[in-house]
Amino acid sequence: MTGALVLRNVRPWGADATDVLMADGAIVGIAPGLDAGEAPQLDGGGALLVPSLVDAHMHLDKTLWGQPWQAHRAGPSREARIAADLEMRLLMQDSIAERAGALVCQAISMGTGHIRSHVDVEPELGLKHVDALLAVREAFADRIDIQLIAFPQFGLITNPGTAAVMAGALDAGVEVVGGIDPSSIDGDRAGQLDTVFGLADKKAAMIDIHLHEMGDEGALSMEMICERTRALGMAGRVAISHAFCLGSVDAARRGRLINALAEAGVAIITYAPGASPVPPVKDLHKAGVIVAVGSDGVRDTWTPYGNADMLARAMMLAYRSGFRRDVDIELALRVVAEGGAQVLGLAAHELKAGSPADLMAVPAETVAEAVCCHPAERLVLKGGRVIFDSLLSNPPVPSLSLNE
Repeated sequence: MTGALVLRNVRPWGADATDVLMADGAIVGIAPGLDAGEAPQLDGGGALLVPSLVDAHMHLDKTLWGQPWQAHRAGPSREARIAADLEMRLLMQDSIAERAGALVCQAISMGTGHIRSHVDVEPELGLKHVDALLAVREAFADRIDIQLIAFPQFGLITNPGTAAVMAGALDAGVEVVGGIDPSSIDGDRAGQLDTVFGLADKKAAMIDIHLHEMGDEGALSMEMICERTRALGMAGRVAISHAFCLGSVDAARRGRLINALAEAGVAIITYAPGASPVPPVKDLHKAGVIVAVGSDGVRDTWTPYGNADMLARAMMLAYRSGFRRDVDIELALRVVAEGGAQVLGLAAHELKAGSPADLMAVPAETVAEAVCCHPAERLVLKGGRVIFDSLLSNPPVPSLSLNE
């Protein structure tokens, strides 16, 4: 065994204290009193242990993280925020890679092991943002996994040439085809979705579509996404981000939409928004729909909020969903860790032998306490190697930077 490590006295998902033996980047065994020979040992101090967290929806190329504070200047509409985003590009003091790298460091320190990030593509930009995030992904490959989405923020049908740039992004190493509000952005549901699904089918890629559309407009788009997923046999490869329409239609229509999502194998990704409707997590989970969670924008032109802490984001989801019972609050963290892993197509993201040794430990008695209090102290492991520790040592080690 190479790179062996024993993490003793930790409690998987709040269960009784046990030991975890890791080697060759994976969990070898979980049991009390493990005999690991000469392997190094680390005492977890009774901390609660969970798989590393998954941020299933980010915009790394837009963040202002690490820059001086910028007063939010965008208006309340989606169009105003897109305009502010375009304006801010001219004022950025640091490169995309520097800003994104700073935010990735923050995410790692919070226990995130996997990120799915949208990256803007369109004819004027070309692959500029894609190339920057591919470089960030390579720089941090030993500490975090980053999956990228070619995202047509400014329209697909209404912005000719965007589809060709998206195809180039997929050829360059991007894994997911993005889309956005096919009715309200492009005014052509069928046109945008035919392009998105056609490209994903041709390139054997996944799909992740922003759907801010409310009410019947969003419901019709969601139904069309489900129809195309079934027709192309793409169950498990398609996700809808935001899905505000699930909280803005009547109960009967919502039930039909949830059934359609379950039958088609389409996942839902939320960020627990403050003002918009939150998808009904428990109803979706009960129906067998995969639910994941992301930060969305983190201190960017769209929002001044966020700090890439997915434990705190689980708390926001539980709070916005009205969860108070421990079992429900735990569900919020389960969808962050397990739901996010399923959406990203990760294998065996669990606490069991054979799973990757990508772990996070926090000082909490129960999962519900960890979510509600989201303590700042974290022990973070990637492939069985400690990559951040503010729980067991002081000061935190090692430091994180883009150039490590």
